[in-house]
Amino acid sequence: MTQTVELPFNYSLEDVLNRLALDPLNSVDLSNQTVKVPLDETIITVESIGTFYEPKFILTGLETKEQYERVTSILHFNRSLEPIQKHFLNTNLQSLFLKYEGTPIITDFSLYGNIIKSIIHQQLNLSFARTLTERFVQTFGKSKEEVWLFPSPEIIASLDVETLRQMQFSTRKSEYIIGISKAIAEGDLNLDALATKSDDVVLSELIKYRGIGPWTAESFLLFGLGRENLFPLADIGLQNSLKKLWDLDRKPMNSEITPHLSFWSPFNSYAALYLWKNIE
Repeated sequence: MTQTVELPFNYSLEDVLNRLALDPLNSVDLSNQTVKVPLDETIITVESIGTFYEPKFILTGLETKEQYERVTSILHFNRSLEPIQKHFLNTNLQSLFLKYEGTPIITDFSLYGNIIKSIIHQQLNLSFARTLTERFVQTFGKSKEEVWLFPSPEIIASLDVETLRQMQFSTRKSEYIIGISKAIAEGDLNLDALATKSDDVVLSELIKYRGIGPWTAESFLLFGLGRENLFPLADIGLQNSLKKLWDLDRKPMNSEITPHLSFWSPFNSYAALYLWKNIE
């Protein structure tokens, strides 16, 4: 099934594709403006045939209405960026939203993949974290139509710690990955069900598990579920971006940042995204 999508708001697919292309596991063709989105065993190709001011896309490979809804949610086709843009033009982040207009929040293709990637990235530099993630997926996942599919929790739950240790995972990180995979495989942790719960409930549910702290849980909310009003105060990147924006000689303290959150609300997640983008 093929579906055409036209968006009634400005949308920077160039930014989206460039960000997705940073992950070697993603199948992105910058010259043809396409990305392949894996949903379980189905590969959906999204091709841009429009412009920034008149965004238009062709989605091919769809099999169900649910897949269409999932892809449009992942790529932020299903909710307008216009109210967000108007909101921030009346804030002290106006310059960023003029500079990066049309930048959407893109969520990960897999909720399980989001959790595992976050755990892999903990306390590692970005380059090595991506190398480990790629190694993990290419060892235990599978390829379909030149797209790598994340392994199932059941496959990872059956591993022993030494198997991951031999791939340069630390003992503790190996335990975290296997333990969380077991919780999901056995039904103790239902990531899909968390989508209907409040931010606070999701945070409290996730941090019960070894390996999931506030940073990983907030990453799941933002880049797994696409929650719109989240600002990770402890994120060093955001602190450095605000230091640059506010022309400070040091990173701002939480007490200096929090008074601004009420002005950026209910779109604090976009404030975070545009601040991150400003120091890429």
